[in-house]
Amino acid sequence: MSRAVKTAVFVAIVVVSNTVGNLFLSLGMKQPGAGPLAALLNPWVLAGIALLIVWTFSRMALLSWADLSFVLPVTSLGYVLNAILGLVVHGERITTERWLGTLLIVAGTALAGSTPPDSRRA
Repeated sequence: MSRAVKTAVFVAIVVVSNTVGNLFLSLGMKQPGAGPLAALLNPWVLAGIALLIVWTFSRMALLSWADLSFVLPVTSLGYVLNAILGLVVHGERITTERWLGTLLIVAGTALAGSTPPDSRRA
């Protein structure tokens, strides 16, 4: 598998596992009676924790071969997806300022994504 394909696959894993993990945590914690101890046994919370563990390890792997200056902006697409999921799943109201911030993240992601994932060789 080429470095570019491997990087694209891991970027997708990082973004999806972070976004869906955060969504599952939010769903579990917003259920009635979800106190700190009860939340630990909630299936949504457990699934969210599992996905965030996947996110951590896949991000560590990605950082082992791609530059930090590439990985952070490109994986920040998850922030955009979190805003959209908050709107769609939770019915959250997203202000104009938050949408503008989200658009700035998208612009930064596009700019960083236009560079090679490994810009220097050791």
